[in-house]
Amino acid sequence: MSEQHIKLPEGSIEKTTTTLNLGPTHPATHGVFQNILELDGERIVSTEQTVGYIHRAFEKLAERRPLFQITPITDRLNYCSSPLNNMGWHMTCEKLLGIKTPKRVDYLRVIIMELARISDHLICNSIVGVDAGAYTGFLYVMQYRELIYEIYEEICGSRLTTNIGRIGGFERNFNDIAFQKLEKFLKEYPGVLKEFENLFQRNRIFMDRTKLTGAISAERALNYGFTGPNLRAAGVDYDVRVHSPYSSYEDFQLNIPVGTTGDNYDRWMVRSREMWESLSILEQAWHKIQDFEGAEADVFHADVPEYFLPEKKDVYTKMEALIWHFKIIMGETKIPAGEVYHSIEAANGELGYYLISDGGRTPYRLHFRRPCFIYYQAYEELTKGGMLSDAIMTMSSLNLIAGELDA
Repeated sequence: MSEQHIKLPEGSIEKTTTTLNLGPTHPATHGVFQNILELDGERIVSTEQTVGYIHRAFEKLAERRPLFQITPITDRLNYCSSPLNNMGWHMTCEKLLGIKTPKRVDYLRVIIMELARISDHLICNSIVGVDAGAYTGFLYVMQYRELIYEIYEEICGSRLTTNIGRIGGFERNFNDIAFQKLEKFLKEYPGVLKEFENLFQRNRIFMDRTKLTGAISAERALNYGFTGPNLRAAGVDYDVRVHSPYSSYEDFQLNIPVGTTGDNYDRWMVRSREMWESLSILEQAWHKIQDFEGAEADVFHADVPEYFLPEKKDVYTKMEALIWHFKIIMGETKIPAGEVYHSIEAANGELGYYLISDGGRTPYRLHFRRPCFIYYQAYEELTKGGMLSDAIMTMSSLNLIAGELDA
């Protein structure tokens, strides 16, 4: 009987570090991406990031779809705040088509976008807590993400991948139940947010886990192309809503919270303060909506029949409405040739849409500026020399969403 020997890889006996595959399928990665870590004990010597595990070729799919059919694709970028993706895409199309939306539509969009921002930050900050070993806050605030989802349901019938709104506005006016639930949210969530902050903000264990871990300087963050809360945590007060206002954000009072160290704690604090700012914007928008009277109080879309779908009851009963419905869905309406870029302040930073049209029924080229893709490039720099447990916290506080990262 021949002896069998295990053949070790060349150089493995001399190797002084341990190789650890963190992901692509691991609960601590918060998504489908891989990190190959070299560890000296529990300290990270080097990391190698691999992306593309859930690449779905969104940009190429969009080149085969009319503008109207691209909205559901945008749902699946950062699916924690789908309405922000939807609104950004609609505004990009409106810029190309030369559509000016009424003020009431802008304010309704602001309400949806700020609810989506709170929903996203709420998840990110509570999951940072979970990764630090504190489950209570997550379970508590999830009730209010559910309330936000109920508001979405009243407006568009969907919860997670919303496909909310239309080019030119919304598919229907907000009903009374949606506004009642908005009022309930504005009344109850501030107290809940304060309690949530009290669990973490000055918690010694949480502070020890997050302070001075995953830090990045303002200069390095700008060099990478950071935007959003991750840039503001490093001390740079860049916010698209203020620097390049859209959807009438110039009508709102908005402060920009910034940090100083760019570490995990400052990222948590910035997102927490931004939820308070979003609550303030929601209050302002709700008061502005209530100021509309008469016919203006029922406006929910721009007057652009060649791009806005007719009402469903008309589609079922009128030949002209059925024809227009078909033409819009299938991209048979006239689309001008042109090149536009539009960006919004999404929950994770500047989400941009670069659209080139050759006048055909589908985009000639569409590119998404995805904040998460930029943050992940800096992951090695943020974690090198730190502990393995710090790397988990850093991934969590960067709020890396694989759907947006891989597109």
